[in-house]
Amino acid sequence: MRHNDRTLAVAGAAIVAALTLAGCGSDGSGGSDGSGSSSGSSSDGRHDQAGSTSGGGSGAGAMDSTTLKTAGTSLGTVLVDGKGRTVYLFTEDRANTNAMRCDAACLKEWPPVQGKPRAGSGVDDGLVDTTKVGSRTQATYAGHPLYYYADDKAAGDVKGQGIDKIWYALDASGHAVKKASNASGSDDDGDTGDDHGGGADGPGAGATGGYGY
Repeated sequence: MRHNDRTLAVAGAAIVAALTLAGCGSDGSGGSDGSGSSSGSSSDGRHDQAGSTSGGGSGAGAMDSTTLKTAGTSLGTVLVDGKGRTVYLFTEDRANTNAMRCDAACLKEWPPVQGKPRAGSGVDDGLVDTTKVGSRTQATYAGHPLYYYADDKAAGDVKGQGIDKIWYALDASGHAVKKASNASGSDDDGDTGDDHGGGADGPGAGATGGYGY
């Protein structure tokens, strides 16, 4: 009888140990606190590109806000970041002032270029500056706060060009490029039928912010 009691006790202990190990495996793989939470870091990478040399994956369109330079696109020569991603101005902004009233969805579509880039090829270092947006620093060029467009997936894409007649690429002098892109699927009229954010809800809607567009 004692032998049977010992056998049952050992078997019971083995079952408890097995259940404990199974629970640890679940917590460590795919749980909210385990390695499976890497998708959160992907989202952070998309919104926190200050000084990033890699940004998101190739599907998200890599960003490198450490550098501003010029590159040839279907619009001609425009301002791009260190990885060739086109940057845009928002016509309702004021000089070195971000005037957007942007919710989370808008920020995801038009993320600001964060940090202060260095001047690369074709760029006038004297036109590179920054502005403060809350606690964050946003890059500016010739007084224009700079933004990315989320649907630009590769270097040279200019899909944000002319959207809603308020989003434009910039030339080396810091002026809005008004030419329509044949490759972008949108034109200078910006008549896409979509809500791209930052339009009439932005302060000073209908004004040009003092710039010579």
